[in-house]
Amino acid sequence: MSTTTASSSVLIDARELHEKIERGDHFVLAEALALKYYQEKHLPKAIALPPADAARIAKESFPAHDTPIVVYCASNTCNNSHEVAKELSALGYTDVRVFAEGKKGWGEAGFPFEKDGST
Repeated sequence: MSTTTASSSVLIDARELHEKIERGDHFVLAEALALKYYQEKHLPKAIALPPADAARIAKESFPAHDTPIVVYCASNTCNNSHEVAKELSALGYTDVRVFAEGKKGWGEAGFPFEKDGST
């Protein structure tokens, strides 16, 4: 169930994101928070994509502009995911979605987190 917000970010909900992860779909899941928050806990298979380094990391880590990307941050009140998604789109990435519920929504849905690469 994808929707688009006024900021033109294409959204994905917790259930749909969890299903993508469980199926092993090919996509980049990126946490748009400072590295220390990523290290505390992150969604399964996510990479750290701190806003200040997003463009550099994206260019180095996933240079193909058709790479599917899902960006998230802390919660619905955090705007980092929308800002990073906008930046990635401006760089030419064509398949960028936002999980606006972020870590808070993921945890509330009862889905697991990882820390340092493990659950």
